[in-house]
Amino acid sequence: MKRVFANMGWLLGGRGINAVLSIVYLAIAARTLGTIGFGHFALIVALGQAITGIANFQTWQFIVKWGANGDGGSVDPDKAREATGFAVALDAISVGFGLVIAGAVILSAPYWLEVPRELLGLAFAYCAVSLAAIRTTPTGILRLHFKYANATAAEAVQPVVRALGALLALAFMPTVTGFVLAFAASEVAVATALWIVAMQVQPLHWDAVSLKAIPARHKDAWRFVVSTNLSGSLSVAGKQVMILLVGTFGGAALAGGFRVASQLGQALVSLAQTVSKAILPELVHSRENALDIARRMANIAAVGGVIAVVTAVLFGRAGLELIAGKEFGVFYWAMVILAIAGAVELVGASLESLLVSAGKAHISFIVRAVPTALALVLLDAAIDWNGAKGAAFALLGSSSLAVIGFYVAILNLGQIRLVVEEPEEEREPEPAPPPA
Repeated sequence: MKRVFANMGWLLGGRGINAVLSIVYLAIAARTLGTIGFGHFALIVALGQAITGIANFQTWQFIVKWGANGDGGSVDPDKAREATGFAVALDAISVGFGLVIAGAVILSAPYWLEVPRELLGLAFAYCAVSLAAIRTTPTGILRLHFKYANATAAEAVQPVVRALGALLALAFMPTVTGFVLAFAASEVAVATALWIVAMQVQPLHWDAVSLKAIPARHKDAWRFVVSTNLSGSLSVAGKQVMILLVGTFGGAALAGGFRVASQLGQALVSLAQTVSKAILPELVHSRENALDIARRMANIAAVGGVIAVVTAVLFGRAGLELIAGKEFGVFYWAMVILAIAGAVELVGASLESLLVSAGKAHISFIVRAVPTALALVLLDAAIDWNGAKGAAFALLGSSSLAVIGFYVAILNLGQIRLVVEEPEEEREPEPAPPPA
């Protein structure tokens, strides 16, 4: 637990820097572009992040899972080298697959997405940059070796470049294009920084890049790969695809407002991801204490979630109008609802990590998939019912059902273990053989 909190401290420190600088570029972009212009910007960014999230494999989990010895913290150099080579090979597949998806989506965008045609080329370019800047592999290397301080320092490059880019866009190109270029530059900068730091910790051996070595050693490798990829895609669907569909059903202005409300209200989702990233390596390294660690983190998360929601209710409207402008004040209640959804995700983060660390990533995917699909199906009706608040309620319902599902799945796994173990404890000893 001491190391979990130390790692969380570094991650949360990075999140704190990110949060402060995010407010800077969010305020500049929202006030400069207005609701419609910011909506176009939000849709382009969401498009790039959605495609990257769908195409990207969660390679950091593979490196942590197959590079660790599982004895409390040591790393096997050969295992780590092999797992990293597998991750790099999957990254190459992600880039190619993502470019194909991006091309298809951009070609069809005029029929379903409220983005001007003259910005579609920019949207494809942003998708390509986001795919080339995939950084889950160097992140996994640093987490495997518990180099959270190094990772935090490298990841701080992104918000700094975004904030500086927003200021440059305001001065020289106060348009959607200028702010998208700022975001693209930040993606390249942070990926470069993470790779530089990761290679100092564990050099990359190109002869280890292979799609065959890990599956040959671990029979369930491809199932784990597919399950974690689909779970990551669902996480993206819960946020970026949701913004895209809000734009499709409600228009660019509604998408822009929902993006601001989401970024402020769902800051807890980023915190939940931070908890997950800090706790998963510990659950893998210390399997015998995994349940206790997850339970403690869930209890702490519940307290933090309540505090954050109360803060959003009391100070959210003033903060929203101060940062984005009074025209965004109408999205206050959507922000509060999204804050509650973030609190729910915060509690569920350790439960989901526990399932993944136990080799049950496929169960985690199924539990997440059904509520997410339901929310996306009902989104159009929710927007017709109550605009941005309706969309926020759809997301809250999805998060709540998923976390309940994680809890039930863990209980069932515990019962299965008891059923298996109890007969061993209660079984009568076999009688001794008769003397010769």
